[in-house]
Amino acid sequence: MTHPHQLIFTILALWFFASSPDLQAAEIAKFDEGPLAGMGYPFSESARAGDLLFLAGQIGEGADGKLVAGGIQAEAEQMLLNIEAALARRGLTLEHVVKCTVFLADIAEWGAFNEVYKKHFSPPYPARSALGASGLAMNARVEMECIAGYPD
Repeated sequence: MTHPHQLIFTILALWFFASSPDLQAAEIAKFDEGPLAGMGYPFSESARAGDLLFLAGQIGEGADGKLVAGGIQAEAEQMLLNIEAALARRGLTLEHVVKCTVFLADIAEWGAFNEVYKKHFSPPYPARSALGASGLAMNARVEMECIAGYPD
């Protein structure tokens, strides 16, 4: 569950990072090579600012553009594969992920989601927040966005 202090800390950290005079415009890049490229959506799959990559929310959408069948665990599995592919396009892996935000259509499915999550991430796990949300894209059961760090 997301606690108010976690949200405030995240916002302050992002504001501090974004307002840093050391971050020049040349160090910010947006990438659109993912499966939604050219479809007219008003967002980039990912954006790099300095040594951080911000990955847009991903859902359990298969190669056919439809949600995979099977409920929360099948969607979570496909979503994590989509995240792995998006990170790979930027030269990163799940080991580079430092923060995840999880949106669940039903917070009661948290345990089922965690079973899949733990198959893809290993300790020490990324920092993570989660919240129940209605109206996820394509009526998905789960969506997750990530922040990854480039190694030195």
